[in-house]
Amino acid sequence: MLRLLTAGESHGPALIGIVDGLPAGLAIDVDAINLDLARRQIGVGRSARMRIENDRAEILSGVIHGITTGAPVTLKIENLDYANWKGKVVPPQTIPRPGHADFAGATKYHLDDLRLVAERASARETAMRVACGALTRQLLAQFETVVGSHVLEIGGVRANVPQAEYLEIFERAQASDVAVADEASAEKIRVRIAEVMRAKDTIGGVIEVVALNVPIGLGSHVQWDRKLDGRLAQAVMSIQSVKGVEIGTAFENAGKLGTEVQDEIFVNDKLQMTNDKAQLPITDDNLQMTKTIRHTNRAGGLEGGITNGMPIVIRAALKPIATTVTPLNSVDLATGEPALAQYQRSDYCHVPRACVIGEAMVAWVLADAVMEKLGGDSIDEMRERIREA
Repeated sequence: MLRLLTAGESHGPALIGIVDGLPAGLAIDVDAINLDLARRQIGVGRSARMRIENDRAEILSGVIHGITTGAPVTLKIENLDYANWKGKVVPPQTIPRPGHADFAGATKYHLDDLRLVAERASARETAMRVACGALTRQLLAQFETVVGSHVLEIGGVRANVPQAEYLEIFERAQASDVAVADEASAEKIRVRIAEVMRAKDTIGGVIEVVALNVPIGLGSHVQWDRKLDGRLAQAVMSIQSVKGVEIGTAFENAGKLGTEVQDEIFVNDKLQMTNDKAQLPITDDNLQMTKTIRHTNRAGGLEGGITNGMPIVIRAALKPIATTVTPLNSVDLATGEPALAQYQRSDYCHVPRACVIGEAMVAWVLADAVMEKLGGDSIDEMRERIREA
């Protein structure tokens, strides 16, 4: 239902995004888009480039007087660092960085200059994904769906997650420069990042993205490519340096018995969901769902590839960034001789900014699934249809 294309290079003039399929009549808050872009730029362990860029989204089409028209929405983010590279003659990069797209991409496209791969493979591209994801976040808000995130672990230091509602956890994490909801844990993680920076190395971690108030019945069990858990996993896995995704407590569940990991269903005598993190507002339209209650959410809100009304919980494992100040062994493809990979300006720790990128990708898939279920060319049609769903 929704289509997304991004274009642009890391040090090119700008990033471009085209979002096709948004319904007409959706009010767009550009300040909210820019707030998400600012979140992507903060965090301990960021590169010097973040002192150059000040990402702001400009809407070029599809929105008139702040309202979508149903036409494709085009977004632009200027690369301020482009001015520092424009007109410069840069020698070809011929030594691939282990763990980066350099070698595989150059081999695939028969390129002699690895920089042509790096320019597009760079995580700079995620700035546009965040902007486009912010559009779909505003669509989801029409149905009271909220997507948030926080850091669970960086460099082996596990954060203590407060016993609080998800919305409070999200708020605490956004106020933290390491996106951690517990300040004592955040300080330990800051110390760990500082150690890695002094060692001239990089560090990875684990983030958790959660969607609340998700309509029941998104996705389908009838075909493999319609299963929503698969679509969500693919979207999150597509983020640069993500190498693992789990939904709910998947890896923990793998070591337990079946009777220990299923989310049992009980009669809800009060017709009121007691898990305040989980459910849609109580209305006549979703009364059937509120006749039951669950006290656990090990499945992460998805059963059989379909949303079940519980929060969608996704965790992503990010490997440390491939570009390190301490050089790694490689080969100069121009000469065939052993060589050390060359350092290029990059983050020491990228995990905190991955949170908002993860939110953007989850919001994108959920918005697509909502439109798939409801249809409608305008936001008014969609609102009417959700009351009938």
